[in-house]
Amino acid sequence: MDELKASAKPYLISEQEVWEAWVKVRGNKGSSGVDGVSIEAFEADVESNLYKVWNRMSSGTYFPPDVKAVPIPKSGGGTRVLGVPTVADRVAQTVVAEHLSVRVEKVFHPDSFGYRPGRSAVDAVASCRSRCWKYDWVVEFDIRRFFDTVPHDKVVAAVEVHTDARWVVLYVRRWLTAGLRLPDGTRSERLEGTPQGSAVSPVLANLFLHYAFDAWMAREHPGCPFERYADDGVIHCRSLAEARTVLAALRARMAEVGLELHPDKTGIVYCKDSNRRDGFPDIEFTFLGFTFRPRAAENRLGVKFTAFLPAVSKDALKRMSAMVHGWHLHRRTGMTSGNLARMINPVVQGWMGYYGRFYRSAMYPLLDRIGFYLLRWIRKKYRIAWKQAARRMAHGYNLQPRAFAHWTWSPPTGSMTRTTRAV
Repeated sequence: MDELKASAKPYLISEQEVWEAWVKVRGNKGSSGVDGVSIEAFEADVESNLYKVWNRMSSGTYFPPDVKAVPIPKSGGGTRVLGVPTVADRVAQTVVAEHLSVRVEKVFHPDSFGYRPGRSAVDAVASCRSRCWKYDWVVEFDIRRFFDTVPHDKVVAAVEVHTDARWVVLYVRRWLTAGLRLPDGTRSERLEGTPQGSAVSPVLANLFLHYAFDAWMAREHPGCPFERYADDGVIHCRSLAEARTVLAALRARMAEVGLELHPDKTGIVYCKDSNRRDGFPDIEFTFLGFTFRPRAAENRLGVKFTAFLPAVSKDALKRMSAMVHGWHLHRRTGMTSGNLARMINPVVQGWMGYYGRFYRSAMYPLLDRIGFYLLRWIRKKYRIAWKQAARRMAHGYNLQPRAFAHWTWSPPTGSMTRTTRAV
């Protein structure tokens, strides 16, 4: 019966594809869209809801609802608008995203790291660090308002290269032009761009930028390796002259494909270290939350030197510090230490796992601050003096040294003196 139903549809989409898409959407969680239906509510009648998605997609009658616009603050000031589709729409988008990913992943450039299986931001930073040791110059770039301005016709043209499934192209067109429901309830039409936050946007963005940047770089500047993570990237050059040539060409290329480089986040940087003596004024850049600049280092023989290295950026530290402050740990005297640990450990472990991968000592002041808030919590909870609180926390560490995630790098000492740690 199912085979007969499927054969009567103009588009061949299996119910299994829809189910697998739902499993991914459910695993990613997320909030409700404009219809107010949550993951839990959708799951309560999942068979019926998934059947509607499959039936409409396979018959060509699926029209995406408006995307809910959610403004979030940007690290550099201002706001970025995230688009939150409905749960049903996320399932439909994931069906198309999976179809495209299988076909385009094998042609993507190895220096493209964003939104790809088996690749991460940490991989991009590690590659950048290694290449900064080999190449003296860097062109850092950021595409201004990429997700808001990417041209629809060029996105669709790129999709058409990699699939002959008419339903994929049909729904990509519909998603690109779906309305945006603003917080005040008004509706905004979209003539360009693809909303950040949708399930299909990452593969569409990568596919477009593969042709707009990755393949272009490989063709026009094969001697300049790069790391690109979505619309943010770094290009490595051998000389200042080469960097200037590449940057000028990149500006022209972005204009050619309907995009613009961000003027404040694009420029040329000299990767200065102990062996490089050039007096170029710009010697640092930030990529994926890490600031690359000359830093003190030490080799295995204990010889100190200057290396061009990444460490957590000031903006990232500022955001994390604001979150730590917002926890108000010292006021939570009604909680046990175990409850506090369960509250903060997942977040702190995430910070340590990402920002602590390179030059971890830059994280120590933040971790020490967490320890200080815990010390204040002990003082207020047990109404004791600072020295007694410090001894009590050190005793807790001796009993359970992994109770708090930050203790593995920033252990309490039993006194008010901060321990000294190596880079």
